[in-house]
Parts: sequence; C-alpha cells; structure tokens
Amino acid sequence: MRPEKELLLEEIHDKIEDSQALFFTRYSNLDPNLASQFRGKISKTGGCFTVVRKRIFIKAAEKAGISLEKKDLEGHVGIVFAKEDPLQMTKVLFQFGKEHESVLQVLGGRFEGKLCSAADVLELSKLPSRDEMRAQLLGTLEAPLSQTLAVFEALLCSVMHCLENKSQANT
Repeated sequence: MRPEKELLLEEIHDKIEDSQALFFTRYSNLDPNLASQFRGKISKTGGCFTVVRKRIFIKAAEKAGISLEKKDLEGHVGIVFAKEDPLQMTKVLFQFGKEHESVLQVLGGRFEGKLCSAADVLELSKLPSRDEMRAQLLGTLEAPLSQTLAVFEALLCSVMHCLENKSQANT
C-alpha cells in the first residue's frame, strides 16, 4: 500500500477508535453548499462527517475490530463519527435525511460496540436525549414526594377549616 493510503488508513482508524459511535451513510447529489451545511450541523453535536473510499474504510474498520463487507456499503459512502452524544447525532442525521430525502440515507452504524442496521439507528434517534431522560427521572422521583406533601397540607388545612367553622358556629 502506498504511504498516502497508509496515512489515510491510520487517520480513519484513529477516528474510529476516538469516537463513541459511528454511522454509515449513502449520499448522492451532495453539492458543496449542502455538504457544508450538513457538516456544520454534525459538528455542532460534536461529530464529523468524512467521505472515504470503501476499501480503505473497511480495512480501517477491520483493524479496529469491526467486520464489514463491501456489499453492506452501497453507493458513495460517508461516515459520521460521533465523539460526544451519539443519540443527538442520530437525531441530526435523520432530520437532515428527512429534509433532503434524495441526498442522504443512513445505512447502519456502530453503537456501544455493536453493529446496528438502519432500522436500529432510526430507533436510537427516537430515544429522548440524555438531558430529557435525566429530567424524566427527576420528575419521577420528585412526584411522589410532592404529592405526599400536598396531602399533608390538605389535611392540616382541613383541620384548621373545621376548627374555624366550629368556632364561628359557637358564637
């Protein structure tokens, strides 16, 4: 292999190792303005979009312990590396795919060390974000306590109202 391709192979391998998740996409008719817009959205969520030759990507993936076949990656392939929040990245991918249906299609990915199909990645995109899940958990933990407090307040208020009504009736 030529030295340039070896460097590219090492660069892709390092990106695979550094990312929490990666997603394979097929693109067509991706003009430079649209590609720049897509890369901007991806970078806001802490990732990057790279176009690479399939053969080099497959070799880099094999070096990282991921077994891929060339038939699984049809057409022009772009790889999205998620370095921070993979769930948010899937939301951006599918949102961009809806806005530009003929341009970008998700083929699959790797999430938490396991290969995923496009349907699996779609399901991941429907999950709430980490902050939303934290808020839901806190709401679940807080609800019984606040309801208990409301019941005690109601009991105390009703006793006070009964005493107040009793005192007014005696006068």
